[in-house]
Amino acid sequence: MSTLRDLVEEHTDLSPADIDHLHRIAGDWQLLSDLSFADLLLWVPIKGEPRRPREFLCVAQVRPTTAPTAYQDDQVGKIVGGPEVAHLDVAITQERIWREGDPVWYGDTPARHEAIPVRLRDATDLEEALSEVIAVIGRDTNLSTARTPSQLELNYLTTADDLAQMVADGTFPPPRLPGEITSAPRVGDGLIRLDASGKVTYASPNAQSAYRRLGFNAHLVGEELAKLSSRLSGDPLEGNDAAERILSSLRGEFPARMEVEARGATVLTRALPLLPAGVPIGALVLVRDVTEVRRRERALMTKDATIREIHHRVKNNLQTVAALLRLQARRVDAPEARMALEESVRRVASIALVHETLSMSSDEAVEFDGIVDRVATAAAEVANTGFPVKIRREGTFGVLPAEIATSLVMVLNELLINAVEHGFPAPDEDGDGAGTAPGGEGEVVVSAHRFRKQLHVTVADNGQGLPEGFKFEGSNRLGLQIVRALATGELRGSIELRNRAGGGTEAVAVVPLEKR
Repeated sequence: MSTLRDLVEEHTDLSPADIDHLHRIAGDWQLLSDLSFADLLLWVPIKGEPRRPREFLCVAQVRPTTAPTAYQDDQVGKIVGGPEVAHLDVAITQERIWREGDPVWYGDTPARHEAIPVRLRDATDLEEALSEVIAVIGRDTNLSTARTPSQLELNYLTTADDLAQMVADGTFPPPRLPGEITSAPRVGDGLIRLDASGKVTYASPNAQSAYRRLGFNAHLVGEELAKLSSRLSGDPLEGNDAAERILSSLRGEFPARMEVEARGATVLTRALPLLPAGVPIGALVLVRDVTEVRRRERALMTKDATIREIHHRVKNNLQTVAALLRLQARRVDAPEARMALEESVRRVASIALVHETLSMSSDEAVEFDGIVDRVATAAAEVANTGFPVKIRREGTFGVLPAEIATSLVMVLNELLINAVEHGFPAPDEDGDGAGTAPGGEGEVVVSAHRFRKQLHVTVADNGQGLPEGFKFEGSNRLGLQIVRALATGELRGSIELRNRAGGGTEAVAVVPLEKR
């Protein structure tokens, strides 16, 4: 399905500013749909020779959450013309909201048509000239459940008519403020209507409940909402800010959303001016009780901080263990014992790297490339060969969950150390036994790529290759036993160690990445 922008650019000559305005409407018109109890369809006239009536293309659609839809099928991308769109043509030609006409039928569903012209004007400058009509919003109401409206429904419909007029005037929707990515609160969360003086003329039951959570037990109707919000707020500065935002909406401005906190409760508020025909007649205040949402967010933040602190302490403990092993290695005279302790130091340090990264992460996942580079640098530094060994990385590991990263870093550490020490062994006392490499320089390449939810990792060197008769499964080297156990056990993957066709050795590991 093509996007709104794709459809408009293909079938119309609207400017980028016009298209941006249509995007703002599509981002904020759920409010109008819910207040209207109606489906909203955004129609644009197709470019070409003018016709009467024109042909129109539907580029966006929204269904109400407060009433049954008039359309079971998606209308986006549909092109219509003839008598079916006469009401849309009137809205464009006469630049007014069209409400005349008898109900129409969509299959077994009766519906009432309305057409709202869409024009563009800077909402902060009501004196600026309006643009021509760039589109039409079809407001189509399902009449199959028609009945006598309640007080709530009457207030919804009255407010919807005011907002519809603001759409025709070019003052709704407002520009999206920086940092705001949602149109919440919604109509059903809680609605308060204010008159021009700022007094409450209607409050929905959910809005009444939200203010009761803040500590106001009386009825909201007749109260000055700005003063009430300031008085209820637990923080005087936040209370004054909340009051000022409500008052600014009464002056015709579009303030940012704000949260009011009191008595352990948190209520999110959004104030919108009501400016039909450019005349401020009051404001619409949407409220939502977000107490439990904020409580869960704080609990998650505390949990995340605790997890990061645990990883930090584990990293410190592992570094302490590594330091103790390093001290012990310096006091051991037997070369084999000293080498075993030094290998243990490197293994513990590689695990500490993962916990160090996790201690700075907001979730249980790590950017693994940086860890691989640090492990490779450490492996190159301990190389005891007769010529330099260069280790480099190709490809990217990306972000890996902690359960994979901890085991994989151990595998890579062992493979790199094994490639450096056994692929390019140090010369013996007679100067023999050193590994060979092209140009006298050893190279180890760590490559990684993802394919079909699997991570493929290769550690290849240009050293002397595997000894004759070598069997990976039967090797008694502790490092290779660790690699095989981790790769097939903890990582649930596979690993193969073999000679390269062009000389040297390569280890190929495949690690599944699906959720465990």
